[in-house]
Amino acid sequence: MSHIDLTPPESVAKAAAKGLRLRQQFNRGGTQIGVARARDLSNRRRLSSDTVRRMASYFARHAVDRQARGFGDKDDPSAGWIAWLLWGGDEGREWCERKKAELERKEEEAKRSA
Repeated sequence: MSHIDLTPPESVAKAAAKGLRLRQQFNRGGTQIGVARARDLSNRRRLSSDTVRRMASYFARHAVDRQARGFGDKDDPSAGWIAWLLWGGDEGREWCERKKAELERKEEEAKRSA
């Protein structure tokens, strides 16, 4: 799968950096794993295919957080919104879903040609 570029785009890096700033400012949101993910994303480090899949799982599990009070509120952000941003925000969700689909297609192709 090395020919699939798993380097986070700038939009994802910016969302993760925003999450780190808000977490520091408001002292809430995310876990140490989320903070580590945000550091990788904000530095645009190439991710592993497993990490991209974990991102997709995170967003699927935490979609309900979008309904909480303070989600998207820059003045009083919910912990869930800060955590969401740490994982790349809406941009991160869209990107990891696209990359996950690419990975799955390549895996299927590899199985068929084996």
